[in-house]
Amino acid sequence: MLGVMPRTTRKSLAGLSVADRHVAGTHEPVMLAELLALLAPAPGQVVVDATLGGAGVSAEFLNHVLPGGRVLALDRDPSAVASAQRRLAAYGDAFTAVVGSFSELDRIAAQHQLQADIVVLDLGISSLQLDDPARGFSFQAEGPLDMRMNRTEQTLTAADIVASYSETELANLFFELGEERQSRPIARAIVARRREAPIRTTTQLADICAQAVPRRFWPKRIHPATRVFLALRVAVNDELKELERGLAAATQILRPDGRIGTLSFQPSEHRLTKHSLNVLAKDCVCPSHQMVCTCAHRATLSLVTRRSVKPTPAEVERNPRARSAQLRVAVRLPAAGP
Repeated sequence: MLGVMPRTTRKSLAGLSVADRHVAGTHEPVMLAELLALLAPAPGQVVVDATLGGAGVSAEFLNHVLPGGRVLALDRDPSAVASAQRRLAAYGDAFTAVVGSFSELDRIAAQHQLQADIVVLDLGISSLQLDDPARGFSFQAEGPLDMRMNRTEQTLTAADIVASYSETELANLFFELGEERQSRPIARAIVARRREAPIRTTTQLADICAQAVPRRFWPKRIHPATRVFLALRVAVNDELKELERGLAAATQILRPDGRIGTLSFQPSEHRLTKHSLNVLAKDCVCPSHQMVCTCAHRATLSLVTRRSVKPTPAEVERNPRARSAQLRVAVRLPAAGP
C-alpha cells in the first residue's frame, strides 16, 4: 500500500540503519493528501494510527501535530512496531508504538490515558509484509503458506486452512471472502493435490489455482490465485471481525468533533466499513417496516464523506497498489445531554 517516502519524513533519516533507510525510502501512504485534507491534523492534537505498517502515516501526521501533539500507533506485527520505533526515534515521547490490533483500541487508549482527535485505520497489509517471501502473503516469490500478521501470538496459518478445510468449506471461503467465481474448481483441485502431498508453499498453491481455472475464465489484470490468497489472509487474521470491532472502539476513544478516517482496499472491507459507519451515524436502526422506534440507538458519528473518496489516476499510475483504495471519513458527535 506504500510507495515513495513523503518529503516531510526525510528529516528523520539521520541515524537510521541501512535497512531502515531502505524501508523509509520505499514507502508512501496511499491517498495521503486526501487523508490530510479531510482529517485536518493540527498542532497539539492526539492522533491514533491504528494500522502502523511502514509508519508513513505516523511520520506525516507527527509533522502536522507538533509542537504539542503526539501519535500513538499500533500494529499486530511486532516487526513493524520495532522498525517504526527505530525509524521515528528522533520524535521522542511524541511517538509511541505498541503491538496490538485495532479491536483493542479502547483498551490501549485507556492504558495510555488518552482521547484521540484523529483515528486512522489504513486496512490490509503493508508493502513490507507483501514483499517479504517469508511472510507468505504473495506468490510472486516462493515462501511458506503463512499469512499471519503476528507470528508470535497467532497459531493458525494459511497452510493449516488449505490442509484441513473440506472442499465445501474452502469453496465457500474463497467465494465469500475473496469473491472468487471459480471457487469450486479451485477448492476441488486443492483437495485432490493435498491427497498426493501437503501444500506448503505460496507458489505451489498459485500453480494449483492457475491449473484449476481454464484460461478463458482467468480474470483480467490479475493472477487466478489473487482472490484465493486474499481470502486466506482475511481468514487467517480474522480481519473482518477485527475491523467491525475496531470501528466501534475507534468511535469510543474519539473526542467530540474528533475525526476517523478509514482506508479500505478490498470489497468485503468496503462493504463492512460503509455499513458500520452508516449504522454509527443513524439515530435508529430498527427495521424499515417498523413504524415506531424501539431500538434506543443514537448516532455517535456524522458522515463527512457520503460516498467513498478514491485515489487520483496520477496516484494509481505511480503506485498501482492504490487502485482499489477507498477513503471514508466521519466526525464524532457531542455526547447527548440528559
